[in-house]
Amino acid sequence: MLRKKRRVERELEMVESLAEALSDSEVLLELAREAEDADTLREAATRLDEGQGRLEDAELQRLLGGEHDAAAAIVQINAGAGGTDAADWAEMLLRMYSRWAEDRDMKIEILDAQPGDEAGLRSVTATISGDYAFGYLKVEEGVHRLVRMSPFDAQHRRHTAFASVAVFPELDDSIDVEVDEKDLRIDTYRAGGAGGQHVNKTDSAVRLTHEPTGIVVQCQNERSQHKNRAQAMKVLKARLYEHHRREQEEKLAAMRGEKQEIGFGSQIRSYTLHPAQRVKDHRTGVEAGNAQAVLDGQLDAFIRATLLLKSASPLEAEATS
Repeated sequence: MLRKKRRVERELEMVESLAEALSDSEVLLELAREAEDADTLREAATRLDEGQGRLEDAELQRLLGGEHDAAAAIVQINAGAGGTDAADWAEMLLRMYSRWAEDRDMKIEILDAQPGDEAGLRSVTATISGDYAFGYLKVEEGVHRLVRMSPFDAQHRRHTAFASVAVFPELDDSIDVEVDEKDLRIDTYRAGGAGGQHVNKTDSAVRLTHEPTGIVVQCQNERSQHKNRAQAMKVLKARLYEHHRREQEEKLAAMRGEKQEIGFGSQIRSYTLHPAQRVKDHRTGVEAGNAQAVLDGQLDAFIRATLLLKSASPLEAEATS
C-alpha cells in the first residue's frame, strides 16, 4: 500500500511538473516577443525541451498497464555459445542493466552469481527494484548477440558470443503461489566469491529444484542459509507464476490457431563492436551508432520502441516489423 501511495504521488508530481514547464514556456515566449530578446527565447526553448522529455516519460509509463508492470524485476542472465567471451558478455549485460537502473534511481541486488571458468559470469540473478522496473525490463527478455575483437584470443580475431536474458516480476504478498514442499529438492553448498571467511566455511548457499517443472533457482548473497532460502523461494514463485501464465497463453493461442512468437529463445538485439560500432534491435529496427553508450545503460530508445510496438494492434505490429 505504501509503495502504491508513493507511486501515485510521483505520478502527480510528474503531471504538475509538465504543467509548470508549459506555463513557464508560455510566459517566456510572450516576454521574448515583447522584448525581442534572444536569450529569453533560448530559455523558453530549453524549458520546452525539458517538458518534452517529461512528456515522453509520461507517455512511456502510460504503456505500462500490465498486471505486474509496476513491480520490481527479477533479471536472470545466462552465458550461451561463445565460451569465455559469452561469460564476459553476460557480465557486460549485468553492468549495462545496473547502469540503466542507477540512472533511474533504482536499486539492484545480486541474488546469485556463478563465475565463468576464466572470466565473466556463467549466470547471474539480480533483483532491480523501482517504479515499473518489470514493465520496462520485460522487453529485454531474449537472446543478446555480441560481435567484437575478442580480448581472450591471442590473435585478436573477431568472435561472436551469446547470452540470454529472462525477466520475471517480483510478486507481492497479495499473490499466493502454492509450492508443495514434496515437489522440491533442496541442496545447500558453500558460497563462492567475495564474502569473507564465513561464506567459504559454511553451507549458506541454497539451491531449489522444482522437480515437476525442472525449474532451478539458487541464492548465495546472504550469510544466512535461512535468508538465502527465503530469497530463492521468492524467485522460484516468480518463475512458477510466469511458467504457468505462459502455459495458459500457449494453450489459448493453440485453440485459436495462432502462431506464437518465440520469446525466450529469440535473438532480439545485436551489439557490434567491430568493425564498426552499432547496436540493432531486430524487433523494431531501432539502431544506435554509439554502442558504448548503450552498454553504459542508455537503453530507453530500445525499450520505448518495443513497448510501442507491443502496444500496437496485431496488424500495426506486423506492418512495423
